[in-house]
Amino acid sequence: MKALTIQTSNDKGINQIKLTDMPLPDIMGNEVLIKIHAVALNPVDYKLAENHNSKWNYPHTLGLDGAGEVFKISTNNPKNFKVGERVFFHNDLCVNGTFAEFAKAKSNIITRIPDNVSFESAAAILCSGLTAYQAIYRKLSLAGKKNILIHAGAGGVGGIAIQLAKHSGLTVITTVSKHKMEFATKLGADYVIDYHSEDVNQVINRITNNLGVDLIINTVGGTTVQDDLHRLAYNGGLVTILNTPDISNYDLRSKGQSVLTLNLGGVHQSNNEFQLNDLATMEEELVKLVSDKIVDPMVSEVTDFKDIPKGLEQLKNHNVVGKIIVTI
Repeated sequence: MKALTIQTSNDKGINQIKLTDMPLPDIMGNEVLIKIHAVALNPVDYKLAENHNSKWNYPHTLGLDGAGEVFKISTNNPKNFKVGERVFFHNDLCVNGTFAEFAKAKSNIITRIPDNVSFESAAAILCSGLTAYQAIYRKLSLAGKKNILIHAGAGGVGGIAIQLAKHSGLTVITTVSKHKMEFATKLGADYVIDYHSEDVNQVINRITNNLGVDLIINTVGGTTVQDDLHRLAYNGGLVTILNTPDISNYDLRSKGQSVLTLNLGGVHQSNNEFQLNDLATMEEELVKLVSDKIVDPMVSEVTDFKDIPKGLEQLKNHNVVGKIIVTI
């Protein structure tokens, strides 16, 4: 089969990704072999190409998100998958991935795709969509909360998070660059802040009458997570994706606030079957929202298999609004 691979541990960078022939994956236990039809590109993909996972064997096939058809089933089939069924999954970054004509995954992390959802749409809501879903419905408590600040609202995580937050009845504030403001507004954001030209703190204080925001999802990291502490309202909650704030001189308890971290892919190394099963549960719940036309998967570009490195460069240079999908 054809696959996009990193050949050796010394080959670091997007320009080191090669289209090669790889053997068809062997399956055992509860694994399922899937003929891939669509994959989504995520920032983690180019980051892994640049800084490999220590558990990789080489050559290593890249890619975490895939949608396709069941091609072969092993002896253990607890979810009763059948050959030809349309499925999608978010895979383990330690093993060979989805940038290939075929990929395998454990059956408990695989979910069926509804008939009215395309392979492209299903692939688009995996890594980024599940991160947004987990932040809002697994990490944060929405009880008694009125508003939320979502950073990078035109990105994969932020765009889905805006839609989920609006669906849950929250007033949504988001930060984007100027040329992405219209996109974030169309997704449903109530207030869109151009963080290059506007003072984010001043705008938030004006919107909230100086109370601060109830909830924050921070996908951009850096110093913004520290700034977000001071944007939280009483009883507020902050979810961080990349790094955590320094709270050594900040009293969370006095304001009843919470700082929560999120590591979606870490579940594969947890050996926690309940959490692995929940990955599929979240996939099922999220794809139903797509099927019901509540969530737009935000597919902004569909490209060819050979152009994956070019798409990863676009992501690295922050030139992407929505999701880039690749068909195989």
